[in-house]
Amino acid sequence: MKSIFTTKNVRIMTKLFSGVLLLGLLALTSGCANRATASLTPGADLSRIKSFYLIPGAEDKDNYLLIKANLEKRGYAVTTGPEMLPPYKSDAVVTYVDKWMWDITMYMLELTITFRDPTNNSPLAIGNSLHSSLTRKSPEEMVDEVLTNIFKTKAASQSEAK
Repeated sequence: MKSIFTTKNVRIMTKLFSGVLLLGLLALTSGCANRATASLTPGADLSRIKSFYLIPGAEDKDNYLLIKANLEKRGYAVTTGPEMLPPYKSDAVVTYVDKWMWDITMYMLELTITFRDPTNNSPLAIGNSLHSSLTRKSPEEMVDEVLTNIFKTKAASQSEAK
């Protein structure tokens, strides 16, 4: 009786097993992506900001209210309105982009919030949060994560400058 474990068959089975193992590992790790970052423009001083002008997203129904409430909870004055030509009558302008995904239910995949200079619209600070389906957070948690990271970056940058 001839053995099925010939050198050629062993090579084929090894390659097949390696491929299946690799696909399995990719499937297990693909739903676990998350990222939370923030950065300041060099020379930006967020400590002078006391008021924000928040521009709601074009397709947004109420997520801007979460950003507004979070900033107000932190002690800032926040007004909302449409995008205008600078200068704005505030210390900073807030814009944001939210991306949503469907996975049994709709969830916020990514949120990017930008603080802008009210005189020329240039970015002062940018924060981003990305959570895939398995690590998803509520919109309130995403807003809090992004703003917390922006303000932590502010505090870290100011302590490094001293």
